Amino acid sequence: MEGNLPPRQLPYVNEMNEHFWSGSSDGRLRILRCAACGTWIHPYAGRCPKCRSADIAPQPVSGHAKVVGFTVNHQPWVPGVPTPYVVAIVELEEQSNIRLMTNLPRIAIEDVQVGMKVKVYFEQHGDIRLPLFEAA
Repeated sequence: MEGNLPPRQLPYVNEMNEHFWSGSSDGRLRILRCAACGTWIHPYAGRCPKCRSADIAPQPVSGHAKVVGFTVNHQPWVPGVPTPYVVAIVELEEQSNIRLMTNLPRIAIEDVQVGMKVKVYFEQHGDIRLPLFEAA
C-alpha cells in the first residue's frame, strides 16, 4: 500500500483484467473496445457482445462519468476502513451501458447526487491502480 491509504480488498489480477487494474500507469482508464464495431466492453468478454468479433483490445477512455446510483455504507465490514463511505455506480460518458462500481472518497457524502458529473483518479496499491472518482 502506498502512503497513508485506507486498507482495501484488492482484486485478483489476471491476463483478462490486467488492462483495467494495472494499465493506468499513465493516469488513463482503459476499457476493452471492439475494433470491428466500436462497442466498449466491460466487464471483460472474449468476444464483442454486439457483433461477436474477437478483435478486442484495451483502449483509453476519457475518465468522465456520471453517478447513476449510490448508497452510503455505515457497516464496518473491513477492519480499519472508516465508515460511512459511498459506494457508487458511475456510467462512463463513452457508452451508456458501461458502468463501474466505485467509491467517491473525495466528495462529501452529503454532496453526492444521482446525475452528478465525476472524473476518474487512481489510488495505487503496489502494481494495482484502483479507479476512484471525484467531482468533475
